[in-house]
Amino acid sequence: MKIKINTDNAAEEIEISITCRSLTPDIEKIIAMLRMMDLKLTGTRDGETWLLDAAEVLYIDTADKKTFFYTQSDVYETSLHLYELEEQLSECGFLRIGKSCIVNLKHIVSLKAEFDRKIGVTLSNGERLVISRQYAESFKKKLGV
Repeated sequence: MKIKINTDNAAEEIEISITCRSLTPDIEKIIAMLRMMDLKLTGTRDGETWLLDAAEVLYIDTADKKTFFYTQSDVYETSLHLYELEEQLSECGFLRIGKSCIVNLKHIVSLKAEFDRKIGVTLSNGERLVISRQYAESFKKKLGV
């Protein structure tokens, strides 16, 4: 792979161009990472609205008909539904792991097989989540396990 960077003082925004023979899974991952860097989510905490980088979100969970973003140190509420976030973030490394949870694959540090074909995951902040049986197979396929 060859990386070429051109600086231009007249440029009004960053432009990224990829030249390749065919679109490979590695290139798709690079594109997803670039999209994720630019993706912002809004969440509320303590009466304030916060602009969050999607890359900072560890996982998204629903409880009592409310949806929450979990970061390394804080929790933010959002008015979006889980299915809307799943659609919006699917190309950015987020994957549904349960009826009420979506996880950012980039923050998973370890996996452990659980009983009943469930999978336990540990996130970069040490928190543990469980991937339900219903979603375990698609999760393994996504990771190539």
